[in-house]
Amino acid sequence: MSLTPKQIPEGAIRYNTDSNKMEVWIGDKWMQVAVSTPNLDGGARGFAAGGVTGGYTATVDFYTISTTGSAQNFGNLSVAKGNGVAGFASRTRGVAAGGFSPTGHYNTIDFITMSSTGDGADFGDLTANREGPMGLSNSTRGIAAGGFARPSGADQESIDFVTIASAGTINDFGDMKVGSNYGAGGASPTRGLFMSGYVPSPASVLKRIEFITIASTGDAQEFGDLIQGAYTIGGASNSTRALVWGGTFPDTSTATNTIEFITIATKGNGIDFGDTTRTVTSAMVTASSTRSVCYGGNGAGDNIIEYVNIMTQGNAVDFGDTYAQRYGGAGFSNGHGGL
Repeated sequence: MSLTPKQIPEGAIRYNTDSNKMEVWIGDKWMQVAVSTPNLDGGARGFAAGGVTGGYTATVDFYTISTTGSAQNFGNLSVAKGNGVAGFASRTRGVAAGGFSPTGHYNTIDFITMSSTGDGADFGDLTANREGPMGLSNSTRGIAAGGFARPSGADQESIDFVTIASAGTINDFGDMKVGSNYGAGGASPTRGLFMSGYVPSPASVLKRIEFITIASTGDAQEFGDLIQGAYTIGGASNSTRALVWGGTFPDTSTATNTIEFITIATKGNGIDFGDTTRTVTSAMVTASSTRSVCYGGNGAGDNIIEYVNIMTQGNAVDFGDTYAQRYGGAGFSNGHGGL
């Protein structure tokens, strides 16, 4: 017996035998799940840029998301930085924006050309110093939002955007409803999400999710809530679902092993997805159209890479080892959901 539209829960997934496509129910109709991915050395590439490993590093690593195995060295950013670097990408360029640098470069933006190996180049500067900003993008526009200013520690509510293909010009997009840091971003081609984060004054962690329409400008709007509030979380998405990996609870300073997901096209709350293989914070998370990969993380900077299949629910499994143990850098890919 088939369900009537009112009986179908939002976010339900089906396989359409007529079109041979996966589809998701968005409340009033079925939408096709995009499963295309760039054909680059066997599939989409994931990247981990910068981070902390004993000291701050400029190292950039890469791996092929569709396979399992250990990461390889790609090159270096122009400056060493970590502690919450915003990552976003087009199909050709990957960008690492903001973060903490011991040399004071808190607002720098670096980019790499993802199809080749080599060092990053300077892109420009954010409109404000941002430690712990959230990053997301569609195929042309990159977003860096929130964070807190160095050295003042003031909360940032502002949202910056850049045209990824051209360096130099940084634009004001609007403001978050509540400025926070060390949250996570995710996107479809049209909609961007800012998820959770820490608010220093008064000290609290948000469960809230906010959203923007990437191609326009304006202030973020309320989307829903995560199951639990944490910071130093990792986030990534395909075109349908955004995933939140791990994080830290501020009241106990303990890490979590939970994964939540959100259906991007519909407003609503986070849903339990499964568990990571370990407790994890400050990981560099990426995605293709089918997989999300969690790279490194934790204060000890362990060398674990793990992954899940985005359109199913379940626990993460081992992917391989990082090239360099670290945490707090930028994660981005050339196959994520905003493309």
